[in-house]
Formats: sequence, structure tokens, C-alpha cells
Amino acid sequence: MKILLVAGARPNFMKIAPLMSAFHAEPSIDPLLVHTGQHYDARMSDLFFEELGIPQPDINLGVGSSSHAQQTAAILTAFEPVVLDEKPDAVLVVGDVNSTIACGMVAVKLGVPLIHVEAGLRSFDRSMPEEINRVLTDAISDVLFCTEQSGVDNLLREGVAPDRVHLVGNVMVDTLLQHRARAAKSTILTDLSLTRRAYAVLTLHRPANVDDPEVFKRILDALEVVQNDMPVLFPVHPRTRQRLEAGPLAERLGVMKNVRMIPPAGYLDFVCLCDNARVVLTDSGGIQEETTIMGVPCLTLRDNTERPITIECGTNQLVGRDTARIVEGYRRALSAEPSSAVPPLWDGGAARRITAVLTKRASRAERASA
Repeated sequence: MKILLVAGARPNFMKIAPLMSAFHAEPSIDPLLVHTGQHYDARMSDLFFEELGIPQPDINLGVGSSSHAQQTAAILTAFEPVVLDEKPDAVLVVGDVNSTIACGMVAVKLGVPLIHVEAGLRSFDRSMPEEINRVLTDAISDVLFCTEQSGVDNLLREGVAPDRVHLVGNVMVDTLLQHRARAAKSTILTDLSLTRRAYAVLTLHRPANVDDPEVFKRILDALEVVQNDMPVLFPVHPRTRQRLEAGPLAERLGVMKNVRMIPPAGYLDFVCLCDNARVVLTDSGGIQEETTIMGVPCLTLRDNTERPITIECGTNQLVGRDTARIVEGYRRALSAEPSSAVPPLWDGGAARRITAVLTKRASRAERASA
């Protein structure tokens, strides 16, 4: 069973790594890795392959960065001849980035079964490009693997046949659990003169937060309060850095003496930073999941989340983009006991369960055609 696995952006790499390992260990599966090049610089791509032990891509499309329409079109155009040449038995996509929907559309239009890992997640906010990608990818997928029960419930409510939906756990957690001990050996806390549980981590990249100067300002107003209490480590996403350089807020950040802007960190360094933080402020989906496993309080700078299990387990708070709400959530996080609850099946075995489902389906299909 030849499967093309598609990775395009930084969050994809952590999801692809355990799948590549599990597939290579299964004799009946021949995995080929396609890197679309949606994230292409060394810190956002190459370093993750090295640290996570992901084999070098069999095929690199090299599409680079652009607008949503241009990037999606470039991936469509570049991926189609790959599918025609390789003639895979299935295409596997992960997450909700442009590479996911673009490669998914190519597969189904060419009659190739589509597998979606991390299916069914819904923020119910159609202003998010990722939500559009999630809904469309799920609508055209043949096999859908869910990380949490809300994903299963959403898909069944949308009319997806139950036999196509599988609750398997979270491949991103597989990667975290596999590499957490290695991350603990990182020297980044020493390098940055940080004390365990005495600093905050901030990440920002979503257009709704960084493209509107007024929204960005409200977040910075809350950050002013946090940095008065403790150092704030701010690995700056390339998109966010561009917005800062193009607007008036860089000067505002510059006078916050306890905010330390650093380049995007490698996977192991970033896991170490979050695992030892007192609190994490983010608009990332994956970081909500990782902090849940770490038991580190997380303030999500959004009004919604497609990962409600992270709130149910008590580690994550939705605090929006209003200064007072963020500060209130921050104070609450400092006073509360961190939760140790772990969502069902977030145990490091998701990739193994996905492999078992796919081999069973392939065996059943082979018997039916015999």
C-alpha cells in the first residue's frame, strides 16, 4: 500500500514524524513523504526534520510563501503530476493548512482515496482560513482520524458515515512524549538565564491578532502587566515580525524591558521553554494541546478553539483579545493549581492505532476484491 504523506508547515512536521516511523515499521505500507515547501526556511522546516528524525522528503514541491489563493494554486499545480507519476493507493494529509486542502483536492479529483489525520476539529469561526480548510478537507476525505471526541461528534453531525471515522488520539502528542526527555536536556534555559516556573512564553501569528494594530495593541497592553511580574519569552513568527516592522508597535514592545524577542525556536528548545514556563500565552492550536500534556497553564488569545478538550481538562483558558480578559485569565492561571488531566488516548499510541486501522481496511478491501 503506497501512501503519499503530505507535510507543508511547521505544525505538520510534528504530526508526520510518528506516522512515518509507524508506517516504516509496517511491511505492508510503503510511505513516501512529500514536502510542499509552505514553510521553507531552516528554523521553520529543516531543523524540525533533523530534530524529529524525519527522513528527508522523497519529493519537495518548493512552493514557498504567498497569498492563500496563490499558494493553494501553486500546490495544486505542483502536486498533481506527483500523484499521476507515483500512482499511490492513498494520500494522507494532516491538520488544516493550505497544503492539506490543496493536496486533498488533487487526490480526490484523480480518484485517489484521501486520509485526513486530525479530522473533525471545529472552531465554528468561518473567518479563520484554517476552519475553511478543515471543513472542506473533511468533506472530501475517505478515512478520518480524530484526536478528541468533539471531532467524532462534529463529523457524525455533518453526515459522515460512522465507519469512516476513527478516534485514535493525537499524533502531535506522540511526538511530544517521544522527545520530551530529550527536550529536557536543552540548554536554552541556561542560555537565556531563565529560572524554571518564573517566566512566561508568548506566541502570536494569526492574522486576526497581528494584522489589526488595535487588536495587537490590546494584547500588548496585557503583556505589559505580565512582563512587570516575570520575563516574557517571545519567539517571533516571521509573519508577526513583518507586521511589527511595518507598524508603530515595535517601539512599544521595545520599551518593555522584560519582553525578550527571539527568533523562532527549534522543536526541542521550544518544548523545553513551554514545559518549564509558569504560563503560556498563544493563539496556536497545537500549543494548546502540548501545554495540556505538560500541565502548564495556557491562555489562548482567541474567542474560540477547535480543541475544546484542552479547556475541559482545565489547562487552557479562552481569554480573547481584550486586555482586561487576558489579565484576568493570567491572574487566575497564577492562582490555580495546574490540571494533571490527560485527554483519552493521548498516550503516545495514535500513530500505531492509525497504522492498524489502515492495514485492516486494506486487508478487508483485498479480500473483497479477491
